[in-house]
Order: sequence, then C-alpha cells, then structure tokens
Amino acid sequence: MGDSIATLFQRLTQGVYVVGVAHGGARNAFTAAWVMQASFDPLLIVLSIHARHSSYVLLQQSGAFSVNVLKKGQLHLAAHFGQAASADKLGSVAWTEGRTGAPLLRDCLAWFDCRVVSEQPAGDHVLALARVIDGRLLDPEAEPMLYRETGALDGASALFPERFDGA
Repeated sequence: MGDSIATLFQRLTQGVYVVGVAHGGARNAFTAAWVMQASFDPLLIVLSIHARHSSYVLLQQSGAFSVNVLKKGQLHLAAHFGQAASADKLGSVAWTEGRTGAPLLRDCLAWFDCRVVSEQPAGDHVLALARVIDGRLLDPEAEPMLYRETGALDGASALFPERFDGA
C-alpha cells in the first residue's frame, strides 16, 4: 500500500526546482519540489527542507536561498542537482550569484532570490518562509517541469508510510 500513498501524493501539483544556498565561500544547490508562494504583499515563498539536509546549514548561516524553476525537459538537471552534496554540482553548469549570494542558474525557466524571515518545524522537515527580494523570468515560452515527471528519481516513494495513521 506504500506505493498507493506515494501515487496519491504524486497527484499534488508541484514543480521541480533547484534551490541554491551559499555562505562565505561555500555554495551548494539541490533539487526540491516543496516550494510555494505564501503571500502577495509582501511577496513570500515557503521552502520545505529536511532538517538534516547538508544544505540546511548553509541556509541557516546565510539566511537566504534561491529558487530556480526547471523547465519541462530538464530532467537531467533535476538528476544532477539531486546528487550527494559532496559532488561539485555547480562546477559543470552556468550560474551567477544573486543579491543574497545564492546561486542562480542561467539555463532555467525563472529564478527567485529570497531572504528567510522565519522558520517553522514541520515533521521531519523545516518550513523556511522567505521574502522574495529579486527574480527574473528567463524563458517565457517554456513550461515548468512537474514533480510527477521525475518518476522515482528521488526515491521518495520509499519514504511514505504503508497506511494512514487514522489520527
């Protein structure tokens, strides 16, 4: 039944993003799907990140992150940035530094540069609420990649419980 819950949750419409973080000379970027707009005024975005994710430390230290929206057909980038943090993932792609210092991909649909305003524990993740301080639409003709298109790329289907807890 674990696959059933995973299949159910794949029906939630989510994009695929590369989140960039930086502090001092350290930089990293990772694939994420749990990003959403939270407010119009001020412009706020929420990122859900696992508290033990290696990039979470950089996010906490800098108080900032970028969200790079992947295009349909960029599954190779989703897989590339889904690698372990020990790999130099930014070394083989074109990027620039945002106002916050976070990496902004040059070949994506759009990017947002964000400053964290608060955090909230959320189960095995942390919700980072951030103000969007800059952004750009790079390819207005492109369609965003959907999380469902990544299939089992991230192995998340193995993390779902086998049944609902009934609470």
